[in-house]
Amino acid sequence: MSHGSIVAREYGIPAVVNIPGAMKVIKDGQLITVDGDGGKVYL
Repeated sequence: MSHGSIVAREYGIPAVVNIPGAMKVIKDGQLITVDGDGGKVYL
């Protein structure tokens, strides 16, 4: 687990972590939508 996921859990904040290959798909400056409740990232 990452520090961010632990903090999110403790504060009850939805988070999305550890998406394999995400950094290869997301381009610099690209706008994305993160659904922390559903655990999804939309490009």
